[in-house]
Amino acid sequence: MYVCSHCGADSPKWIGRCPACGEWNTYKEMTIRPTSPSSAESIADTALGRGLKRNKPIPLVEVSGKELPRLDMHDAELNRVLGGGLVPGSLVLLGGEPGIGKSTLLLQTILHLQERVLYISGEESEQQIKLRADRLGISPANILLLCETNMEQIFTHIKNVEPQLIVVDSIQTMTTESQESAAGSVTQIRECAATLLKYAKESSVPVVLVGHITKDGAIAGPKVLEHIVDTVLQFEGDRHYLYRILRSIKNRFGSTSELGIYEMRTEGLRPVGNPSELLLTQANEGLSGVAICAAIEGVRPFLIEVQALVSTAAYGTPQRSATGFDLRRLNMLLAVLEKRVGFKLGQKDVFLNIAGGIRVTDPAIDLSVIASVLSSNVDTAIERSVAMAGEVGLSGEIRPVTRIQQRIAEASKLGFQQFLLPEQSMKGLDIKVPGIELVPVRTVTEALRALFG
Repeated sequence: MYVCSHCGADSPKWIGRCPACGEWNTYKEMTIRPTSPSSAESIADTALGRGLKRNKPIPLVEVSGKELPRLDMHDAELNRVLGGGLVPGSLVLLGGEPGIGKSTLLLQTILHLQERVLYISGEESEQQIKLRADRLGISPANILLLCETNMEQIFTHIKNVEPQLIVVDSIQTMTTESQESAAGSVTQIRECAATLLKYAKESSVPVVLVGHITKDGAIAGPKVLEHIVDTVLQFEGDRHYLYRILRSIKNRFGSTSELGIYEMRTEGLRPVGNPSELLLTQANEGLSGVAICAAIEGVRPFLIEVQALVSTAAYGTPQRSATGFDLRRLNMLLAVLEKRVGFKLGQKDVFLNIAGGIRVTDPAIDLSVIASVLSSNVDTAIERSVAMAGEVGLSGEIRPVTRIQQRIAEASKLGFQQFLLPEQSMKGLDIKVPGIELVPVRTVTEALRALFG
């Protein structure tokens, strides 16, 4: 049988383009042998110490709606992204580029737990994990290591050990004897993940999976892997920088807009409690093209530095480049500047960068993008004590943004003296914010007049 490596659809013959997901050249030949229906389920049932259980329908009113206590991971950033901790019986998938620090993050997290943890490694030996634990400086007795890739052997050990948390590094290396395909294939990943899901749900033991990603940035394996897990976390960042960002792409038990920031050090990953101080460069006094924006990711406000460079197009065709910001959104804001304010930027190169290597999707960053572009164009610096937040509409108006009170409080805490905000956001706002002056603006023209006079 031929199976699509992208979505898992199968066909009795080879097809150039998958009719299910539309990808080209993804059908791979797989050898399928007939197996008993209970082959995959029996592995998890053996570890649970019972035979096959026949489920029956029950009334919704008889189902207990009480939330189970979450497992504290002793990491404020990880707890925030998970939605308050690890839910018992949940299946969490952590993906990221090679060498970004996935194994280090998980190892240093479980080293601080008091629960009995089974760490299953299919890529590293016990000595390598021990050396990493020694580098982190902690070696508790409740961590059990198992270097094994066969699921039948793994569940035999799970039955004997009865762990309270299972970590699998990585799911692409696991195999089961019920399938004849190679490790990392669509069939093996799907079968192993389904077996772990069955065990997690019926035993209430949380399972954390580490997943590889492809060169396109997607998690390797079938898309069904992301569907069956409860939470998908993406660990990203440039390995040439110190900062790593943990995002929640999917979360059945919390918000998907939360963000965790870590700093890579020789002794491991350090959670960054106040990212505003790290994302702001202190040496930009008197430099043009720099604006400070109060952004929000999830429930967390932080100040970021928006940098812009406007120069004359050297080769006739102007360039537009944006790092950490949507390029189409930048083109729209430049069109608003040209149409509503009158600045001619059609023959100039415009480069935009969000300092710190993070990517921001908050629409409140629009005002600081326009301010930094104009600051670089006229070569006039924006005062270091000014922060701003506001969404820019196509007619040049400054539209209100959410949770303006938290943005102002974060700017005031870091010593900013002025804050530009949409005039409509002043409704219901406590005007007397200590130590900071609020400057309401209605249009882009008013905002630029308040910044540059």
